[in-house]
Amino acid sequence: MTHHIFEAFTAFGFMRRSLVACLALSLSVTPLGVFLLLRRMSLIGDALSHAVLPGVAIGYLLSGMSLLVMGAGGFIAGLLVALLAGWVSSVTTLREDSSFAGFYLGSLALGVTLVSLRGSGVDLLHLLFGSLLAVDRQALTFIGIIASLTLLTLAMAYRAIVAEAFDMTFLKVRARHAPRLIHALFLALVVMNLVAGFQILGTLMTVGLMMLPAIAARCWSNRLPVILLLVVLTGMASSLIGLSWSWYQSLPAGPAIVLTASIIFLFSVLFGTEKGIFRFINNKVKGEEK
Repeated sequence: MTHHIFEAFTAFGFMRRSLVACLALSLSVTPLGVFLLLRRMSLIGDALSHAVLPGVAIGYLLSGMSLLVMGAGGFIAGLLVALLAGWVSSVTTLREDSSFAGFYLGSLALGVTLVSLRGSGVDLLHLLFGSLLAVDRQALTFIGIIASLTLLTLAMAYRAIVAEAFDMTFLKVRARHAPRLIHALFLALVVMNLVAGFQILGTLMTVGLMMLPAIAARCWSNRLPVILLLVVLTGMASSLIGLSWSWYQSLPAGPAIVLTASIIFLFSVLFGTEKGIFRFINNKVKGEEK
């Protein structure tokens, strides 16, 4: 049975490359999802995933399907939207999520329009939903470098990122401009990983792998190290199961992975030992009995 499940990965090189790409991405995007969740910025990850599209589209118009040019364009566009949204919220009474919403909706429309100028519907679908089974060595190297840089940065700035998420006042006392710098660094990491993910999962699906395992893991524990371990394992399990599912049922690979993560999320919301619905009901019943 096990041999049958993994047959696609042993027999086909493109399936192995897709799996390695997803596992590498799971290592870097899922911890970022946890920190977005802790900062109550879950939907900002979604906004940034749309914000990279105009840059990717401009890269596509300039050089066709050149991964490097599209990646650089996406990174610049995503970072620009993040900085503009932050600036607008600092000089007006608008909250950051409101300004993000305004910018990302415009970015999505602009990106789709730009691709439509020269590309076909197939090209647009490729950018929005990725082409996981067409991952080549260049894309694999690109994702590997970004995942390595992300993990290295998170390891070096771990305490500062945690402090900024939980106790910004303490951080401001230690260094006045530290929160702003750490926030900018963190958003740069998020954008960088969304750019890495667009090649395999598309701009619309990458955020699913970023946020769903994070929310699922939060349902099982309150301790950050445990959540970070759970989130990586959930992301990797979703990648492996989703890819296998897509192969044997002839489903699109990216959506299959995100659907798998959604099923794990729903199971965690119901049965999670920390924030699950059944735990909440059980505690309420016990409280009423007392």
